Amino acid sequence: MASTGISTHPSALHAESSDSEYEDLLGLWSDLESAMSVLLARPAQVVDFAAKVQQCDRWLQDLVAHDTDAALYLMFQLAATSSVGYSASHALVCGTLCHILAHELQLPPTERDSLVRAAMTMNIGMTALQDELANQRERPTPAQQKSIDEHPHRSRQLLHHQGIRDPLWLDVVGHHHALPPEGDARPLATLPPAQRLNRILGTIDRYAAMISPRKSRAGRSATDSVRAIVGNDEERRDEVTYALVRSVGLCPPGTFVRLDNGETALVLRRSEKVNSPLVASLLDRNGEHRRQPALHQTATGRPRIQSALARSAVQVELDHRMLVRLGLYAARQYRGLARLGNAPAAPR
Repeated sequence: MASTGISTHPSALHAESSDSEYEDLLGLWSDLESAMSVLLARPAQVVDFAAKVQQCDRWLQDLVAHDTDAALYLMFQLAATSSVGYSASHALVCGTLCHILAHELQLPPTERDSLVRAAMTMNIGMTALQDELANQRERPTPAQQKSIDEHPHRSRQLLHHQGIRDPLWLDVVGHHHALPPEGDARPLATLPPAQRLNRILGTIDRYAAMISPRKSRAGRSATDSVRAIVGNDEERRDEVTYALVRSVGLCPPGTFVRLDNGETALVLRRSEKVNSPLVASLLDRNGEHRRQPALHQTATGRPRIQSALARSAVQVELDHRMLVRLGLYAARQYRGLARLGNAPAAPR
């Protein structure tokens, strides 16, 4: 069995523990989630709403640029375990993925800004309802369904009332549930900006909704979510879906996988070899907790990933600070071999 050979005892992480740039990463991410929750739940009470959204966007950019793998890890964990409400969590997941895809697709900065801010605010017209539906086992009532159908227009109106004057941002929010014409497989570069951003946001919105659990269903694995979006229709496997898989992988940091040795592992970081990430084995083949995580670089040999797992399928408590630092520690140790700390998809 090929593994990294790195000791995972806490003493091995002492040098990383003193690395102050990572000490508060989890806290910063939680603070951003809380700030988004306030913006979406009580926009009328926010002084200079537009500036506050832009501030959250810059905050997000800094966290992703600092370490994309750590950001993905925390984001996917957030999607599965958020404590501040589904709406804020979904907004942050969509905003993060849109930011990463904007880099991958080489969007102009102005389009990137409109896309990410639309992703963060597209459901502001139904924040309370979105949180309510996430905790509801029954299908939406007729009144709830009417609010769902009307929320893109209502969100656009609310944003305009709160001082948003970016026409592209407003247009994307107002049409973010509009489906592209059937059979429209035109390249993104040939589309008008609003249609281009709507196609990107629509894919991300569906993907983020699938990975996030609700009372009515458990969240799907990231791999199953991608497959559900593209199905078996080759024509639907467009640039957006490919960019999503290229940039975050079928098994992104922060998601769980079953290894072919029977163990259950958590993905820590991407590698240069697509879909062969660095993982930390947490449960043995019998489902028992390992005393210390065992690191495996799946890109270099066995064990390999057998399947992706939904968060609900794994009963384990995680020390996120330790695991994020462990992933960084392993990446630095193997930089010369796989340059994990400089994954090609990471925004610069």
